[in-house]
Amino acid sequence: MIGIRTRIGAGLLLASGLAAPTLALADSAADIRTLKEQLQQTRDMLETMQKRLLELEHKQSEQQDAQEQTEAVVRQQAETVAEVASSASAGGSASPNAFNPEISAVLNGKYQVFSRSPDGFAIPGFAMGDAAGLGERGLSLDESELDVASNVDNLFYGSLTVSLDSGGGADVEEAFLQTLEMPLGLTLKAGRFFSGIGYLNQFHTHHDDFIDRPLPYRAFLNTQFGDDGVQLRWLAPTDTFVELGGELLRGDAYPAGGAAHRGVGTWSAFAHSGGDVGISNSWKGGISYLRSSAHNRDAFDNEDNTVADFSGNSRLWLADFVWKWAPGGNPVNRNFRFQSEAFYRSEHGLFGAAAPAAVYDGRQYGWYAEGVYQFMPRWKFGLRHAALYADNSGPAVTPGSILDDRHNPRRDSLVLGFSNSEFSRIRMQLSRDDTQTQSDYQLSLQYLMLLGAHGAHQF
Repeated sequence: MIGIRTRIGAGLLLASGLAAPTLALADSAADIRTLKEQLQQTRDMLETMQKRLLELEHKQSEQQDAQEQTEAVVRQQAETVAEVASSASAGGSASPNAFNPEISAVLNGKYQVFSRSPDGFAIPGFAMGDAAGLGERGLSLDESELDVASNVDNLFYGSLTVSLDSGGGADVEEAFLQTLEMPLGLTLKAGRFFSGIGYLNQFHTHHDDFIDRPLPYRAFLNTQFGDDGVQLRWLAPTDTFVELGGELLRGDAYPAGGAAHRGVGTWSAFAHSGGDVGISNSWKGGISYLRSSAHNRDAFDNEDNTVADFSGNSRLWLADFVWKWAPGGNPVNRNFRFQSEAFYRSEHGLFGAAAPAAVYDGRQYGWYAEGVYQFMPRWKFGLRHAALYADNSGPAVTPGSILDDRHNPRRDSLVLGFSNSEFSRIRMQLSRDDTQTQSDYQLSLQYLMLLGAHGAHQF
C-alpha cells in the first residue's frame, strides 16, 4: 500500500509540473480554460484512486480480523479435544488399561540331584525360616506365578502376583498400588511387596541368573523379604542416579514375626546411587538397614518342621554393588555383570524349643559375589561364591544346636543358561555346598517360561 501511495504522490507532482509550464506558455483564455479542465480531471481521477485505495485497505483489515477469529476458534477446539482426551484417559472406565491389563504367567519346572540327603538340612549358627531349605529331590514343579498389572489411571499403578506351589496351594506374593505422578520426585507404594533393601531382594526369583538365591539370602532373609506396609522413595533431580527410601511394615515376615508393636513391627531405610562410565560400563551401589521385632518367630528345618522359636530384636545391615559391561552399550551379543552383597546381623532375645527359653545374642556375617558373562547371543555362564560366619553367645547356644557356630558355611556354584528369547530360559547349575560339615554336590536343571506381557526389569 505504501507503493500505491508513492505512485499517487508522484502522479500529483508530475501533473503539477506539467501544468505550470503549460500555463506559462498559454496565449489565450481558451487555452487556460482547457488546461484548467485537464487539471480538474486529473484531480478527480486522483480522488477516485484514493477512494479505491481506502476501500482496499478496509477490506484487507476485515480479512485479517476474520483470519484471527478463525485461528482463535481452531485453538479453542483443539484445547477442548485435549481436555476431553485427558478426561477419558484419567477415568477408570475410559482408560484402555482398564480393559487390557498386562496378564502373564511364569512356568517353573526343576530337576535336582543331591549327593547327600536334603532331609534335616540346616545352616549351622543360623535359625532358618520356612523357605530357606534345599527343595525336593528329582523332578518337581517349582513355584510358578500369575501376574496382573496395569495403570489404574493417570495417578496410580497396580500389580498382583499370585504364587502357585506344586501342592496346589496359592499365596499372594505381591499386591500393591504405586503412585505415578507425585511431586518432588517422590513415589509411594502401599500393600504387600518385596522390600527395596539390598540389590537382589526386590526382584522375583525368575529374574536371577542362578537357579537359587545366594546362601546369605537364605540365611538372613528366608530367601526373599517381603511384607505388608508402605514404602516411600525419593529420586534426586541429578544426572547421577541417587535414590533414598524407607518402609514401615507389619512385621509378620522373617526376620520379624508376630506383627509386634500393634502391627508395625518392622521398618527399613535404604540409599542407592549409580551412573555410567563411558558408553560401555554402568554401576549401582547402595546401603540398607532393616530393623525388626520378632514375637515367637519360628525356626524350621528343611522339611518345614518347627524346631525352635525366637522373641527379640533383629537388626540387619546390607551393602550392595553391581557393575555391568556391554560393548558400545549394546548387551545383545556380549555382556558381563559383576554383583556382590554383604550382610551383618545383630540379634538379641530369647531362643528355645520349649519354655523357658534361654538368652541368645547373635552376631552373624555373610557375603556373596558372582559374575555372569554372556559370551554369545542366547548363551551365558556364571560363577558364584558365598560364605557365612556366626559369633553367637548366651545360654541358648549349646553344642550341636541350631545356633552352634563352630562351622562356617560356604557354597560355590556354576551355571550355564540358554535363552531362546526373553520369554524362555533353560539352565543347568552345579554346586558344591559346604553349608554343613560334609560337602554336598548338587546338580539342578530348570526351565522358565514367561507367558503373556511382562514388564521390563530395573537395573
